[in-house]
Amino acid sequence: MEKRAFFKTMMTTLTCVLLSTSVTTACSDDDNTPTKKTPTPTTNGASMISDPAKLDMIYSLVDLEGNKGRIYEMNYTVDYKLDDAINFGIDGQVKLQQFVGAYLMDAKGKSMSLAYDAGCSAFAAPDKSTGNYLMGRNFDFNHWGKDSKRIDIPVIVVHTAPKGGKKSVSFVDGYFVFYKKGFYTDGESDLSMLMAAPYLLLDGINEDGFAISVLKLDGKPTRQTDSSKKTVFTTVAMRMLLDRVSTVKEATDMLKQYNMCMDTDTASYHFFMADATGDYAIVEYTGKDVNIKNPTNMETLWHNDTLRYVTNFYVSPTMLNTEFGGDSHHGRQRYNNLKEGLRKYNYNVTSSQALELLKLVSQGPDGPDQSSTGFTQWSEVYNLTKRRLTLNLTREWDKTFEFGIEE
Repeated sequence: MEKRAFFKTMMTTLTCVLLSTSVTTACSDDDNTPTKKTPTPTTNGASMISDPAKLDMIYSLVDLEGNKGRIYEMNYTVDYKLDDAINFGIDGQVKLQQFVGAYLMDAKGKSMSLAYDAGCSAFAAPDKSTGNYLMGRNFDFNHWGKDSKRIDIPVIVVHTAPKGGKKSVSFVDGYFVFYKKGFYTDGESDLSMLMAAPYLLLDGINEDGFAISVLKLDGKPTRQTDSSKKTVFTTVAMRMLLDRVSTVKEATDMLKQYNMCMDTDTASYHFFMADATGDYAIVEYTGKDVNIKNPTNMETLWHNDTLRYVTNFYVSPTMLNTEFGGDSHHGRQRYNNLKEGLRKYNYNVTSSQALELLKLVSQGPDGPDQSSTGFTQWSEVYNLTKRRLTLNLTREWDKTFEFGIEE
């Protein structure tokens, strides 16, 4: 009780505002009224954290809907030690947990739990009426409880501004560290795992208009083992790119310098990325017999309108006649819908048309696909030119959150 009373007192006297001047956010139903940035009070503890700067950061989260516990905003103001993460050789979730414990926590506590996965649809196209470049993204994922009921997740919006790096905003499914909807004020959840937030991203954009998202593939996970290269896990790679590159070309060149490791036994991932110059690409790691062998060959697929969209099967020509490529049905209907929609618009869409495409391929709770990738948690239209995006939760199209990065 004394600890909870302390945190409650600290929150009532806390006067810092969550967002720095470099980042803007708004939430709207119809009137685009900006959300007041007052930290959300909580009595939850953070048992593995003692550093005052880290505690200030953890207790500065804002529930963007007041008290619904569905979407929180976090300004990650301390050093998340990216160089150390790269040098640590993180090749999967276990080693990511070890890194977070060793470098970002202040004390050992109860064992940390982390799980990572991603479904999704994504596309990129210009808006020729404005000269802006857009990227659309649905994050699709089902979390099921032991009672076979769907678990409601919290979305955590993470703003970063690393010293010597690029400002960015990225998006996290809180249940990947087993935070459920309302975790921040439930009186039970330990908030220490918020320290891992920069390395839990599923998509994001940086100050130069480079954006990236990750999408699930079936088959064995990527496992590159070149002894002359350092090894990075999926999310560490995404964090590295948001912090350090400005364009798709720079991103693909950087990825070639590292071993990529993805560690779920029955799935791999590919990346979809786009930038403010209008460039876009799909990055896949391919190989023969990926149902039994780890794919290791990095391919960059770009500079063709048929590569402006992607879902959950390999699109590389080298995977055309394979179970998880050309013969796969995972996300096939969503893929076909994006293809037809973009063709209808001649690969030129406004922001409202981009949202319509996301609606078209979104998945509801009663949809035909009840697999792990069968439920749309959030939908985003990124304006890469303006470094801004809109976000809708769980197909609630009449309520839009807006985020941006200012110069």
